[in-house]
Amino acid sequence: MQSLLALQSGELKGAVSLKLSENLTEFPKEIFDLAETLEVLDLSFNKLSSLPADFGRLKKLKIFFCSENLFKVLPEELADCPLLDIVGFKSNQITTVPAKSINPNLRWLILTNNNIAELPTTIGSCKRMQKLMLSGNRLSTLPEELGNCQNLALLRIAANKLHELPQWIIMMPKLSWIAFSGNNFSKTPAVETLSLINWHDLEINHLLGEGASGVISKANRTIGDETSEVAVKIFKGNVTSDGLPEDEMTAYIAAGYHPGLVNLIGQIALHPEDKKGLVMDLIPHHFYNLGNPPSLESCTRDVFPTDMKLSEKQIVNIAKTIASLAAQLHEAGIMHGDLYAHNTLIDDEGSTLFGDFGAASFYDKTTTETAYALERIEVSAYGYLLDDLLSLKDEGLSREVYTTISRLKDACLVSAPMERPGFQDLVDVLEKV
Repeated sequence: MQSLLALQSGELKGAVSLKLSENLTEFPKEIFDLAETLEVLDLSFNKLSSLPADFGRLKKLKIFFCSENLFKVLPEELADCPLLDIVGFKSNQITTVPAKSINPNLRWLILTNNNIAELPTTIGSCKRMQKLMLSGNRLSTLPEELGNCQNLALLRIAANKLHELPQWIIMMPKLSWIAFSGNNFSKTPAVETLSLINWHDLEINHLLGEGASGVISKANRTIGDETSEVAVKIFKGNVTSDGLPEDEMTAYIAAGYHPGLVNLIGQIALHPEDKKGLVMDLIPHHFYNLGNPPSLESCTRDVFPTDMKLSEKQIVNIAKTIASLAAQLHEAGIMHGDLYAHNTLIDDEGSTLFGDFGAASFYDKTTTETAYALERIEVSAYGYLLDDLLSLKDEGLSREVYTTISRLKDACLVSAPMERPGFQDLVDVLEKV
């Protein structure tokens, strides 16, 4: 984090990246002194409500984050930066998105957790758009022009007021990750309550990890004279970029048992702050993440350590486990929405555990055509996972296995969603490998 004082004193001259968070109420004019070099600007966590009329002087700006501020209108000045690639205005107070505010060069737009009721038709001019984050707004419709964004791969529209999921959306050629829970058309089914576990029977030890929806800790659970180690996830209760935490919990419970899922033990009862939570098996220490989340550059594709290699056994086991689990989810009408390597844990033998239901959505299996298409959107995400697995192969991968998985990958990624295989089709092929 840099300081306003350093900026004003000229110490940051020539900077390519600038991050300021000092309760700013006005855009510091000294930022323009960096116009010849500045590519990344982060003014999140301030009290800004407008941009200067000459914001376009930042001709080299590619990435602009302005989340957690006080904007009520998405600034039209954003359109004046010719190279602007990524824009984030999460958690402001935005109600209006003017037609001019949509920069046609955008590849990634984040407007999560605002008060937007309508998007302009100019969103369709963003031919490069790959990632669009709109969860937690008041949208009741989406402009049909959005269908012109043929490169759109990830769409988050959860926790809005949409009355339907338009058919043109689910037929988009590259759409692979979608979250739509918490809308008028998305009905969350009743699920069986898990065993209730008294919060006072748990002793929290230490933090294991924290995500947008909640905090996971290692804990001891005592039943009578016996104590066992478990993992505890406490949900934060706020809208995330993917959707609502309660929908995540419901989807995880509805998924049922599968060897590729971390086993659920029960639900938290009597939490002192009345928070919701789950108790799960503790993941063995020898498991590790298959991949890392997408970077600003890769946008929708996971990134991996440069020295990472996978054996044939690992590749086949991962491919089989994820296909089998996804088939089970879609049989239950559950769209995971975030089928990625970074949500996958593996070990050296290829044993696989899949998780993070934060983007999960329920859909009606009786609406045959829509259900068919939604499964094949997720199949596209699986195709990218197969592509990642093949990119990590070591020299031991046989030509036969490589050819089979490569053909499956190609079938999963055809541009016409209805021509892709279903997950059970994939399972049937992989059983022979």
